[in-house]
Amino acid sequence: MPNTPTLQSFIAGRWIGSEAAAPLHSALTNAVIYHTHADKIDFDEAVTYARKTGVPALMQLNFQQRAARLKALALYLLERKEELYAISHQTGATRADSWVDIEGGTGTLFAYASMGSRELPSSNVLHEGPAMALSKNGGFAGTHILVPRGGLAVHINAFNFPIWGLLEKFAPSFLAAMPCIGKPASATSYLTEALVRMMHESGLLPHGALQLVIGSTGDLLDRLNGADVVTFTGSADTAARLRVNRNLIANSVPFTAEADSLNCAILAPDVTPDDVEFDLFVKEVAREMTGKAGQKCTAIRRIIVPEQMVDAVGTRLRERLAKVSVGDPSVEGVRMGALASRDQQRDVAERVELLARGNEVLFSARDGFKPVGEGVAEGAFFAPTLLLCRDGHRNDAVHDVEAFGPVSTIISYNGIDEALALAARGKGSLVSTLVTREPAIAAYAVPMAAASHGRVLVLDREASVESTGHGSPLPQLKHGGPGRAGGGEELGGIRAVRHFLQRAAVQGSPTMLAAVTGEYVRGAAVQEHDVHPFRKYFEDLATGDSLLTHRRTVSEADIVNFGGVSGDYFYMHFDEVAAKDTQFGQRIAHGYFVLSAAAGLFVSPAPGPVLANYGLDNLRFVAPVAIGDTIRARLTCKRKVDRNRTDDKGVGQGVVAWDVQVTNQRDELVASYDILTLVMKRA
Repeated sequence: MPNTPTLQSFIAGRWIGSEAAAPLHSALTNAVIYHTHADKIDFDEAVTYARKTGVPALMQLNFQQRAARLKALALYLLERKEELYAISHQTGATRADSWVDIEGGTGTLFAYASMGSRELPSSNVLHEGPAMALSKNGGFAGTHILVPRGGLAVHINAFNFPIWGLLEKFAPSFLAAMPCIGKPASATSYLTEALVRMMHESGLLPHGALQLVIGSTGDLLDRLNGADVVTFTGSADTAARLRVNRNLIANSVPFTAEADSLNCAILAPDVTPDDVEFDLFVKEVAREMTGKAGQKCTAIRRIIVPEQMVDAVGTRLRERLAKVSVGDPSVEGVRMGALASRDQQRDVAERVELLARGNEVLFSARDGFKPVGEGVAEGAFFAPTLLLCRDGHRNDAVHDVEAFGPVSTIISYNGIDEALALAARGKGSLVSTLVTREPAIAAYAVPMAAASHGRVLVLDREASVESTGHGSPLPQLKHGGPGRAGGGEELGGIRAVRHFLQRAAVQGSPTMLAAVTGEYVRGAAVQEHDVHPFRKYFEDLATGDSLLTHRRTVSEADIVNFGGVSGDYFYMHFDEVAAKDTQFGQRIAHGYFVLSAAAGLFVSPAPGPVLANYGLDNLRFVAPVAIGDTIRARLTCKRKVDRNRTDDKGVGQGVVAWDVQVTNQRDELVASYDILTLVMKRA
């Protein structure tokens, strides 16, 4: 038996693995540091456990409660991050590289916890409204809902981000009440295993919410059904093989791929070597070449530069790359670590050989490459390598071959249209960067670049101050790209949660739709009580609780006084002659006066459970209100969201959305909106 630890899979609530199998090596020294396990995994047991234990356990929580668990989990992991940093060192990552993986991963949990608490209901039905009338008199209506699928998510990840790769998929699937089975790439799976052990030890995850597979997935994909989902991050070749699995096709199992791609950076023709933007371009390319030793699916592989700027860009990049110290990240001054494995090192070398054919090598190992640190001679280090292609139309390799390491190729162009054509030769990429000073160039180029890229960064001196950079997928924005990049989408805010939910159209009466969605739907039955809705605590309110106010007749004095207070003397409110020539034929009241007057009609002024009005959504002024018109308002509890929060004094509170309809003396709708309030809890 080897003296190195054997990694374990976490299946059906227990750790499996005692017999050593494949050795896993330190990227820094090539020493064996772990083994995968030889113990066979019963994938039928894993799938059954996810369905019968994981799904019910997650469904006992609602969206808001799962968001709260994500936040608690993020805090738990952040407190123990140094344990993960110590292990991450063996993957060849610098502290900065590991920060992206470790704290980028926990940051994604925080982001989804925050988005979930703001945007998701305290139930397991997400209403995609508004409801729409399907009949003349409004008695028959329809809407859309999103609900948990009742299946599991299989997340297959690449070796380059063993923590972030799992967490960025886990967070939205957990919010969607989907238990997940994570399968990291073996080379760095020891870091993912450490993460999953922490997550399990936290006690925050319901039983069955997360399982871990070390090694092969065996027949796992053959056991999935239409309620399940598969996500994959890795090579385009592997994605192509997985997506044609017979069982996935037969059962229409959703398959989302985020594959490596030949991302590009374009230096626009308006930028000269004297511009700040020129230095920004060079700095961004160099950072993307050397960050994570170039092992990023978003790394810049093609540097598309005006022909007259090729030599200047090449010179500046060589100067920067020559200053990059490569070696053991624990050595002071080292800025680039190793590739993940010797296998990866060999693969990159083979691909560089292909790229060099017919192109010039501007910078490589021959330029004084010598990794620093003890015992690094056998490590998986690779020199930053810069190539030059002077004819990107005739050299297919630069658009087809990706060396997944610190390797990039300068490609010359003439005119912005040629630059965009070269960018599209990548056949679909995750991200592109356009560096320009001119908004007109951005306006012209971005729509065309967006057709073949999942994300486009426009970089100039203003954005550079706070830009997160070309290679940083953000939880709030979509990650993924068309064609070679996999054709899938991840992240993108709550969009990612929707990917793991099932959408259904629902038809029925407004009253039935209100019951199904948990939200008041206009036309549904309401409840009117002697107690004003604003006098009720959060727990006592029910959707549909409603108040129809008394009436108020709008006078000329109202318009004059509101104009004096607001400073709004728009001619439609004050110039009777000009107003007669408009479509209304007369002076009308300010829309915001109508809004204010409605508040005066429905607000209960005494202290009570309603703590604050903090927002207004969906405001529409539907019809004009003239002098002499009489208005009234209907206030109805539309939606309640229990965010499980307390204020500084320990008083609980929830969010209530109120539907407001303002009508005139002919019962015509004149204004419509939602008001959001914080409401105190009784308990």
